[in-house]
Amino acid sequence: MPIRSPRAGRLDLRQPFLRCEALAAGLTDLALSGPAFRQLFWGVHVSASVPHSFALRCQAALLVAPSPAVLTHHTAAALWEATVPESPTIHVGIPVGARLRAEGITTHRYVVMPPSVVRGGLGISAHERTFCDLAALLTLVDLVVLGDSLVAQQVTTPQRLVEASVDASGRGARLARRAARLVRAGVESPMETRVRLLFVLAGLPEPVVNLAVRDETGRTVYRIDLSFPDLRLAIEYDGRHHVVREHQWRKDLTRREELEGDGWRF
Repeated sequence: MPIRSPRAGRLDLRQPFLRCEALAAGLTDLALSGPAFRQLFWGVHVSASVPHSFALRCQAALLVAPSPAVLTHHTAAALWEATVPESPTIHVGIPVGARLRAEGITTHRYVVMPPSVVRGGLGISAHERTFCDLAALLTLVDLVVLGDSLVAQQVTTPQRLVEASVDASGRGARLARRAARLVRAGVESPMETRVRLLFVLAGLPEPVVNLAVRDETGRTVYRIDLSFPDLRLAIEYDGRHHVVREHQWRKDLTRREELEGDGWRF
């Protein structure tokens, strides 16, 4: 059963609510099981007219969790709009000794609850802590992709991730420290990270990220995803839209011809 006590005030059926709150408001189990309502987790319902959404599931998970609780791991990363492998469950952090068992929720227990912030009305673990927590579950490459995307969202910096990883302990701490040292600012896509790591993990020199190519006035005219400026060698990963959209294709072709005319090789 949900652990939280019923909340005072009028029941808002368009927000997740507990079964006990519904019964106290005069609804019945028969009504809750009918077409007018949808069960999000065991004992947590919402009006069937409310569209499905990730945020709604997160809100429901926190409602059924014992207090204090925060959203962590994959769920927190997704709410930070960072790039992380999909998870079929909502990840919730609770104190050691607290109980939470619900299908669709993965529970993580903390001796000391992680630093958290409120984002979109939801309590989620802080960016650096989310990165370090996920080091226990992700591969090195996926963790660097996560770090690069967190930096791209301007919610943290490579240096802050390095500092947080130094203080990390337990499972994944060593991987967190290694990955944090590979996080870079200015990365614009997960595939840029993956291509960069193909060089780094093969033992080759690390390419420069998003090099600005300037004209004689100092104005930036082009950016190159990855490059070795001394060799005038450019490495880029282009998505399908670079081929199927004629305007983009012509723009890319002109850009490449001009850079190659200036001595660059792609």
